[in-house]
Amino acid sequence: MRFTKMQGLGNDYLYVYGPVPADAAALSRRLSDRHFGPGADGMIFITPSQTADYAMRIFNADGSEAKMCGNGIRCVGKYVFDKGLTAKTRLTVETLSGVRELSLHIEDGAVRAATVEMGRFEVGTEEELALGEERVSCAPVSVGNPHAVLFVADAETAPVTKLGPRIERHPFFPGGVNVEFVQALSSRELRMRVWERGSGVTMACGTGASASVAAAVTKGLCPYGVSVTVRLDGGSLSIVARKDGTLSMTGPAVTVYEGEIAL
Repeated sequence: MRFTKMQGLGNDYLYVYGPVPADAAALSRRLSDRHFGPGADGMIFITPSQTADYAMRIFNADGSEAKMCGNGIRCVGKYVFDKGLTAKTRLTVETLSGVRELSLHIEDGAVRAATVEMGRFEVGTEEELALGEERVSCAPVSVGNPHAVLFVADAETAPVTKLGPRIERHPFFPGGVNVEFVQALSSRELRMRVWERGSGVTMACGTGASASVAAAVTKGLCPYGVSVTVRLDGGSLSIVARKDGTLSMTGPAVTVYEGEIAL
C-alpha cells in the first residue's frame, strides 16, 4: 500500500487515496504505531464523493473514527492539488460532520496553506465535572465533533496528561471528548494544548483551536469577526468566529514523505 505522510502543525496522518478497506481501524492502529509502523496520529482515506469534490474518512491511532479534523482536511486539499487530481483552488470535502469548503493558498505551484470553512459551532453552558476529589469547569463545544474547553491561568503547566484522559472518558461525555486547555494571552491570541479523543496528546488540533475560539468569544474573552491566533505546540492557526455561529480556520499543510508498506 502506498501512502503519503502529511502534517498540519505536527498533527500528522498517513493519507491514502482509494477505497476505505474493511480493516481500516486495525490498519490505523498498526501503522500509526511510532515504534513498529510509520507512526502518525492516525490515517485519512480520500475517496470520490457523490455530494462534494472529495470525501475523507479519519481513523485515529487507536482505531476509532473521527468525524472531522481541521488539520487533516487542509492536507487533503494539498494532496489532491499537488498530485494533479484537481486544478481547483476552491474545493468541497465531504466529512462525517458534513461538507466543508476549502480555499487553497498556492505558492510556486504547490499548496502551502488552506482556509477551511469549519461550519457552525455550538457552545453549551459551562459544566463542573467531578474527577474523583477534584472538580473542574469546562465549556462543552461542538464544531461537528465534541470538545471540552478548560480556561487555565497557564497552559504550559496545565495537567494535560493527568486530566485529559479522565475528562475524555467522563460520563458527561458518553461518546468521549477532545479536551483543550486554553490560556487567553490577549483578546486576539490564545495558547492551547490538547488531549485528543483517541490519540492522546497531539501537537495541534484544528477543530480544538476552533472550539477554543468559539468558547472564548462566547465568554467575552475575544471579539467576533476578527482573526484570533491560536498558538499550539506545533505552531499557530488563525481562527475567525462570526456572530452567525460559523467559523473559518487558516493554517499550513505540509508533505513529510511518500511511503510504501507491505500489508
